[in-house]
Amino acid sequence: MESGSGGAGTERGGGGCCCCFLYYAYGSNLLRERLLLSSPSAVLCAVARLQDFKLKFGHHQGRTSSVWHGGAATIVQSPGDEVWGIVWKMNTSNLSSLDKQEGVEDGIYVPIEVNVHTQAGEVLTCRSYQMKDCVCGSPSPQYKKVICMGAEQNGLPADYQKKLEAIETNNYAGPVPIMEEIEAAVKAKKINSA
Repeated sequence: MESGSGGAGTERGGGGCCCCFLYYAYGSNLLRERLLLSSPSAVLCAVARLQDFKLKFGHHQGRTSSVWHGGAATIVQSPGDEVWGIVWKMNTSNLSSLDKQEGVEDGIYVPIEVNVHTQAGEVLTCRSYQMKDCVCGSPSPQYKKVICMGAEQNGLPADYQKKLEAIETNNYAGPVPIMEEIEAAVKAKKINSA
C-alpha cells in the first residue's frame, strides 16, 4: 500500500499531466489556508469519501506533536466506516514540501495510495498519508478547529461535520504558532475578498 516512488495519484490520460498529482486531505489540510502555507499552487479538485477507513487521532510512538500540541489525524482501515476529505490537485514540485509537512523523512507518516469516491461518482487514485506507530491521543482544540473549519469551508456532509465537532480534545490552552499563521491567512483572505 505504500508508494515510495512519489508517483501515487499522478494523473494519466484524460487531459492530465505527469507534472501533477492528486492528494487526499482529511486533517488540517482540509483548510485551504493551511495547505497553501506549504503548497501555494494546490487547486481544489473534489470533495471525496474514503470507504472502509476511519479517522483517528494519535501520537507517533506516543510523542505529542510539537506543532499542534496534541494528537494528529491519521486514517486506519475499518470496514464499513468512511472518512470524508478533499482531493487537491498539486504540482509534483510541491511533493517534497508536502512530505516534509507530513513528517515522512522523520518516519512519522508514510505516503499511501487510496481510491476515493467523489460526490459525482468518480473514483480517483490519490496520494495520502498514514501515521506510523500511532498511539491514541486527543487532538488540541486548535487542531480540531482547523479541521472543522476546513470541513465547513469545503462543504463536507453535515453529519460528518457534526462527528468532527464532537471529537474530544486535550484542552491544551498554550500557544500554537501555526494557528496564528493560519488565522492571519484566513483574515487576509476575508479582507482581500471584501
